[in-house]
Amino acid sequence: MNATADPSRIAGPAPMVTAVIPTLNEADNLRWLLPRLTGVDEIVIVDGESTDGSAEVAAALRPDAVIISRPPRGKGLALQAGFAAATGEVIVMLDADGSMDPAEIPAFVALVGRGFDFDFVKGSRYACGGGSEDLTFLRRAGNKWLTRLANTLYRTGWTDLCYGYVAMRRGAVDRLRLRSTGFEIETEMCVNAVTTGLRIAEVASFESNRRFGESHLNTWRDGYRVLKMMVAGRLRPVRDTAAVPDAVALPAAAGLAA
Repeated sequence: MNATADPSRIAGPAPMVTAVIPTLNEADNLRWLLPRLTGVDEIVIVDGESTDGSAEVAAALRPDAVIISRPPRGKGLALQAGFAAATGEVIVMLDADGSMDPAEIPAFVALVGRGFDFDFVKGSRYACGGGSEDLTFLRRAGNKWLTRLANTLYRTGWTDLCYGYVAMRRGAVDRLRLRSTGFEIETEMCVNAVTTGLRIAEVASFESNRRFGESHLNTWRDGYRVLKMMVAGRLRPVRDTAAVPDAVALPAAAGLAA
């Protein structure tokens, strides 16, 4: 189903937007990202006890930011803490490494909060207009294989599974019932969005190389965790209390669940 806007909703007030950013030794990247993060009303940074002064850099650049310190026990736990602290009607999650362009935020938010009825909007590097400078051959092959498997298991039409640029309604957080502790939380969000009947869309996104430092992602370890989570989600799906559809078809760049 194509995305069509409701003119009466477009004319309404813009929703409050919270950006949730997990950090672990990303001080140099925060110096690039935070001055460019202008399309949000609230910033929640969950810092994994960084030793490079990430929290101090964030506080200096954005005194209005909410900074939460947590032990470095994984991206999933950091995001869950950030979602719990967010007060915006729309929550946007993005990485701290500068690979996700903050100028794309309005495109995500528009599908959630201004005239459309989507609950969960996922960035796609494979949708028309998207792309990546950062994917290695191995990561690209793994992501494509995992995406195909997810589409088979859940009868969906995802074009990009393992990418963590996401916007969602605040009310969707509780429905997702997230438990993952690591990078596999991105897949858990997609899987649970389907099984709980959230209205889902994809939007094109371009991923740059990380600006500074080394990635915290381990291709083999985290790929296995994604696979394990995806299969477990099929065997023991998270469901809403209301009846939900068995399948979701997602055309590239925009799709609808329910």
